[in-house]
Amino acid sequence: MTSKNESLFARAQLSIPGGVNSPVRAFKSVGGTPRFFVRGKGARAWDADGQCYIDYVGSWGPLLLGHAHPDVVQAVQASAANGLSFGAPTEVEIEMAELLVSLLPGLERVRMVSSGTEATMSAIRLARGFTGRSLFVKFEGCYHGHADSLLVKAGSGALTLGQPSSSGVPPETAQHTLVRTYNDCEEIEHTFAEMGDKIAAVIVEPVAGNMNLVAPDPAFLHALRALCTRHGAVLIFDEVMTGFRVGPKGAQGLYGITADLVTLGKVIGGGMPVGAFGGRRDIMDCIAPLGGVYQAGTLSGNPVAMAAGLTTLRALQAPGFYESVTATTRALVEGLSTSAKKHGIRFSGQSVGGMFGLYFRDQPPTRFVEVMQCDVPAFNRFFHAMLDKGIYFAPSAFEAGFVSAAHGAQELAETLAAADTVFAALSSKA
Repeated sequence: MTSKNESLFARAQLSIPGGVNSPVRAFKSVGGTPRFFVRGKGARAWDADGQCYIDYVGSWGPLLLGHAHPDVVQAVQASAANGLSFGAPTEVEIEMAELLVSLLPGLERVRMVSSGTEATMSAIRLARGFTGRSLFVKFEGCYHGHADSLLVKAGSGALTLGQPSSSGVPPETAQHTLVRTYNDCEEIEHTFAEMGDKIAAVIVEPVAGNMNLVAPDPAFLHALRALCTRHGAVLIFDEVMTGFRVGPKGAQGLYGITADLVTLGKVIGGGMPVGAFGGRRDIMDCIAPLGGVYQAGTLSGNPVAMAAGLTTLRALQAPGFYESVTATTRALVEGLSTSAKKHGIRFSGQSVGGMFGLYFRDQPPTRFVEVMQCDVPAFNRFFHAMLDKGIYFAPSAFEAGFVSAAHGAQELAETLAAADTVFAALSSKA
């Protein structure tokens, strides 16, 4: 008998490329049929067949309060009742900007946009306009949205200019992108020694979350700050994922580093489509209408998205909020690791704030090449076995996971009990 999920997926593929509107949703990495969700509440979500899952994806990070938080839903409903969009200024945009400036280090001005991709591409353009330089540095395995110049990975050598990693990206677009190794201080120091006067910016996920979770060596982040300062380059922290997810001041606060520009998304929209970029006043004043770097967006600062984001950010200020989420995330990772070890499974995990990574290798990876050494088939077996038990992890071995404030003792106990059974079964088949 065909399930409703299967029927919906077959139907979707007739009108949507691959049946999905973002590639990872298609389950290509893990195989099988993607789940079509119909509702969520707290830490749980229900699919089209009525199956309930404990959700560790959380819309890929935004839902730090959990699904359908009543205060956020109420704020969205109230805003929508007054109009969905105006294409003109609203007071709620000012409230959001004021709150972000008050909360984040170094944020003196901020511009709202509608997605993380829009935020990062705009930050790169702004850095180039501010410095008058063309080159910028990104790091292998870090994802900054799907703008052409950012869809680049390393070529045959560690110090070669980037080559496109997507069809449709002309080589001449990628030639100004330098790809380096995440967490490698020596390599980036050598790059600046050779080309520092030509580099407009360095963009980095301060905690990498798009090659699974890879925690930074704090010395690496501090080296980036020092090098950019010394050579007049703009340091951009891509905090679309980490902003308000790893701590109340994002990764900047966690590691004690102030970037020149910061890109934001996910949590600041509370589940609604939103992005932002901001930072030093002298850099931000180069943006139109004040300066010559053009950026615009019809739905930027959308009042419904601002209402959801403001309500979410205000809720995060509750005493002990981040300590609780961090402790729950750590307990999840430690519990999974202990269970896997008990059953002789090669497995490790780590967490930063409310983000976590699970790896089928002995130690957590520190860079992209180590991520690629993980046992992907083992992860895929684990993923499907856990899915069958009502636990929804990211459908890829190369994505981080997320815990919300709604994940409590009950969800943790159910997850670890399911994992213990799964690890035992995997061990017996090894």
